[in-house]
Amino acid sequence: MVSVLSKPLGRVIAAGVGVVLVAIVWFVLQVVAVGGPGRAVIVTVHPGDSMATIASEMHAKGVINSPLAFRIDTLLFGAPVVRVGSYEIAQNSSFAKVKAIFGAPPNVNVVSVTPGLTLHEVALQIASDMGNSFANSFVQDANQLASASPYRPNHSLEGLLGIGSYIISPTDTPRSLVERMSAAFDKEAASVGLSPSTTLNGLNAYQLVIAASIVEKEGYYPVNMPQVARVIFNRLQIGQKLQMDSTVLYYLGQDGGKVTSAMLQLHTAYNTYWASGLTPTPICAVSTTALSAVLHAPPGSWLYFVLINKDGTMKFSTTYKEQLAAEQEAASRGLG
Repeated sequence: MVSVLSKPLGRVIAAGVGVVLVAIVWFVLQVVAVGGPGRAVIVTVHPGDSMATIASEMHAKGVINSPLAFRIDTLLFGAPVVRVGSYEIAQNSSFAKVKAIFGAPPNVNVVSVTPGLTLHEVALQIASDMGNSFANSFVQDANQLASASPYRPNHSLEGLLGIGSYIISPTDTPRSLVERMSAAFDKEAASVGLSPSTTLNGLNAYQLVIAASIVEKEGYYPVNMPQVARVIFNRLQIGQKLQMDSTVLYYLGQDGGKVTSAMLQLHTAYNTYWASGLTPTPICAVSTTALSAVLHAPPGSWLYFVLINKDGTMKFSTTYKEQLAAEQEAASRGLG
């Protein structure tokens, strides 16, 4: 005699088996990457990145279709020990290929030009990947190619390197890398309305880049940059020295820190406490935010500013008396 429960139970079991089979087929299709590899992309692993973070990055770049399937694969069959760095890998790669690539050392060198970096700091990045000879040639070429820039810089491409990450391929030379960075800056500038023929507030295009580099360092946070730009314009207009710490520190090869009285005695065109006007060159790579701040500085009579809160809040003042009060407020909060 057959139980009346056998048929429903059988259906449940059959359904369960079906779900398992579908899951297995789905998983296998993710593992083998049906359709073959696509174009190569770059996936960068940063310090502290987990396997889940790496899987998400690969999914975003189209390397794998399912971060979940990849995590299951690494849990079942083991995960590679991934080193920090950048990896070139084809889109739609099999999990075996992915794990083989990430189990080996990084296979591409990438240099990142971020806002606020100097040419020297970019060269240090290059040296760590490509060696001192390549890096030294990069700096020499950056100086030589300055004469070809439409912005007519003073002897250097400082501040005229485009923001972004650059893959250094085996066929790259220091010169070709400089040329790519310079071309990237031209596009970056054009995207916010700056061209080599631009003039504004009595400044030519190169001088506007110089101003933007000071804004980049002094404003630091995007919210501060437009008003910092206005302070620079106001001081230049009335012939008041810029008195910007970042320019002094640039000359000394320092990124941040306090400017001492001894530093202020240096007779250099980068000591804007001593020299009038802008510095001879930009002092760092500039973001589109800093460039836009210079091109669209808000109206205002500010001549001073000071950091008054550790969250980056600045107070802008028109008179020296107001500035002194702001400095006292900053000191009361452990700043200054």
